[in-house]
Amino acid sequence: MTDPVQPAGERRPRKRVTNYGAGRVALLDAAVRVVARGGLRKLTYRAVAEEAGVTHGLVVHHFGSRDALIEEAVAHAIRSSLSSSAMDTGTGKADDFATGLAAMVESGPDLQAFQYELLLEARRRPELLPQLRALYEEYFAATRRDLSRLLSRPVDRGLSRLVFAALEGLVLHQLVFGEQDVTEEALTELRDLLRTLADERDGD
Repeated sequence: MTDPVQPAGERRPRKRVTNYGAGRVALLDAAVRVVARGGLRKLTYRAVAEEAGVTHGLVVHHFGSRDALIEEAVAHAIRSSLSSSAMDTGTGKADDFATGLAAMVESGPDLQAFQYELLLEARRRPELLPQLRALYEEYFAATRRDLSRLLSRPVDRGLSRLVFAALEGLVLHQLVFGEQDVTEEALTELRDLLRTLADERDGD
């Protein structure tokens, strides 16, 4: 994907960032969008400044180095992902399992794309693995807790990873192909399967 060409003499209006805290978050959000579109290799001061509508110098002022920008963008994406996660509803009901997953993808596709870009980039840059591992351990644990409540028994790692892999695959497919309705249909089938597992356990 390429950026639209601006007509000669025209520039995108620049937004002034006056609050340090809010400005930093806005720049990190811009960094997430840059990576979602072009991968981590496209993450530069200039690209973030253009995306946020601010000066190149302001991005340098906030982060100091490209490595710091990458590190903080990853940490910001992880915090945002965990706060918007559709896992760990806490109700223990099959009907509530992974509710809001499709809507989460629809409302925040850049955040999801950013994570997948990081997964691929981590194969080339092992230094990204610790933060990614921490994020995914949170996902794995949330899935396991939700399943344990739903099935009324401890859930082993294999089952929780299997279910999480199904959810992550649905997120990726919706991100690429759209089709939110297909995601919802698949989630209905998954909930039916989990309900069957729970009923079998109750019948023992």
